Amino acid sequence: MKQDSMNSRQKAREIAFKLIFEYTFNKTQNNEMFEEYTAGLTADEISYISEVYNGVISHYDELVEKISENCKNFTFDRLFKVDLALLLLALYEITYIKSIPNKVSVDEALNLADKYSSEKSTKYINGVLANFLR
Repeated sequence: MKQDSMNSRQKAREIAFKLIFEYTFNKTQNNEMFEEYTAGLTADEISYISEVYNGVISHYDELVEKISENCKNFTFDRLFKVDLALLLLALYEITYIKSIPNKVSVDEALNLADKYSSEKSTKYINGVLANFLR
């Protein structure tokens, strides 16, 4: 049973990541995409996605500042949008969702980076998150 909820949360996290990724381009909340992505999901999945998506939007400037402060040897402006979206997602979870262990937030961001970004990005994201957690 626990495995099903893990898969459910992973699916929800991936959808939240996609919505955040889209947000990084035009800084506009896209309710149409939200509805499309969440159609057919459980109430728990939609609740998580909504909390993270709306939370990242509400705290965007603060989260970007935290990312900028923890980028080593790399300027924030050069971050790939995929990596930015993953860092926003992970930092939001770490900062605001205390029920999710930090290690889970980091591991899940790295799993998504493996899927959507490059090997170098995975290492970089891990480094930024490690710097933040110190």
